[in-house]
Amino acid sequence: MSDLTMIETPPLPHYFTPEHEQYRSLLRSFVTREIAPFVNDWDEAETFPRDLYRRFGEIGALGIGYDEELGGTPADIFYHLITSEEVARAGCGGLSASLLSHTIGLPPVAAYGSGALKQRVVPTVLAGEKIAALAVTEPGGGSDVASLKCSAVRDGDHYVLNGEKTFITSGMRADFITVAVRTAPGSKGAGGVSALLVDGDTPGLSRTPLKKMGWWCSDTAHLHFDDVRVPVANLLGTEHEGFKVFMNNFNSERLSMSIASCAYAQVCVDEALAWARDRVTFGQPLSQRQVIRHKLVDMALKVEAARTFVYDLAWQIEHRHGNPEHLVARACMAKILSTQAMQYCADQAVQILGGMGFMRGTRSERIYREAKVMMIGGGSEEIMKDLTARQLGI
Repeated sequence: MSDLTMIETPPLPHYFTPEHEQYRSLLRSFVTREIAPFVNDWDEAETFPRDLYRRFGEIGALGIGYDEELGGTPADIFYHLITSEEVARAGCGGLSASLLSHTIGLPPVAAYGSGALKQRVVPTVLAGEKIAALAVTEPGGGSDVASLKCSAVRDGDHYVLNGEKTFITSGMRADFITVAVRTAPGSKGAGGVSALLVDGDTPGLSRTPLKKMGWWCSDTAHLHFDDVRVPVANLLGTEHEGFKVFMNNFNSERLSMSIASCAYAQVCVDEALAWARDRVTFGQPLSQRQVIRHKLVDMALKVEAARTFVYDLAWQIEHRHGNPEHLVARACMAKILSTQAMQYCADQAVQILGGMGFMRGTRSERIYREAKVMMIGGGSEEIMKDLTARQLGI
C-alpha cells in the first residue's frame, strides 16, 4: 500500500507556472525514490538517516526562498507549498516535521541575523550539513509567547540563558536553535522578548528526548538551559523586540502545516480507495457499496475545499491582496479547515480499511495518530479561532 499516485488531483493551473510544476516533478520523484519506501522502517526505528538532509539539500529543496548568496534559491510562496505538499505525500508527519524543521528555525536568522551570522549559519543548513530548530514552547505555555519565562540576562558581550523549552522538533540533533527568551527582567507580555540563536554544542545546554503518540521518527526534545552563555552577536533583530520575529514566523508555519494537512488527507483518500477497489465482501468490491462510495466522496470534498482555500490564501499573501489582519485570520482558518479535513479523512480511511486500518504499516493508521499534533502544533484549533475572532473584530 505504498502507491503515491492512486488519485491524481491536478493543482489549480492559475496558481502554478511550468517552472512550479517542474519543481513539483523533481520533488515527487525524490520522495517516491528516497523517502516513501523507507518511512515505515524509519518510523519504527524512531529516527531517519541524517544524510537525508544532505541529499534533500543537493536537489535544492532546503534552499527554496533564501538568497542566492546564502546558498538558496529565491522563490515565491507556491514553491514553499509544493515542498510541504510533496514531502507529505509519503504519509509520515515525523519525517516531514524534522526534515523541514529549518523552515521555522532558520527564517529568523536569515531575516534578522547579522551578515556574519547569516554567512556562518544559513549556507550550512541549506546544504543539509547542519540542522536548525525553533524553541518557543515552554512547559508552562505553548502558543502564548508573551508569557514565556526563559530568561537571558546581559553579561558583557554575552547573554546568560536559563530556563526550559519543550516539544522542540529536531531538538535532539539540531546544530542551531532559535530560542525565544525574556531579556528585560521583570517585563511581562510581548515587551521584553528577544530572539537568540544558540549553537547546539554550547556548554550548559542539555536535551532529553520525548516519547510521542505520533511523529515517531521526528526527534522531539525537552531542552534545559543552565547558565548557557550566548554571544550578543547571536541576537536576532533588536533586543526586547523579538515578539514580532516569532509572530511573523507563525504565519508561514501555519500555511505550511495547512497544505501538508491537505496532502495527508489526500493520502488517506488514496489508500482508502485502493483498499475499497481490491477488497471484496459478499461478492462485490467495497467500492461498489453506496455507503463506502459516499464516504470517499465526503473525504474528497473536504480535501478539495481545504486545498483550494489554502491555494487562494497563498495567492492573496503573494500578491499582498487584503489587509494584514484579514490575512492572519485566513491563515488561522486555513489551519483549522485543513487539519479538520486531515482528521476526518484519517478516521474514515481507517474505518474503510477495517482491521487492516488498525495495523501498523498502513499510512492511514500512522496519519490517524498524527492528526492531533497538526491540530495542536503551530497554534491549537481553539487559539486559532480566538485569534481569528480578534482579527475580524468579532
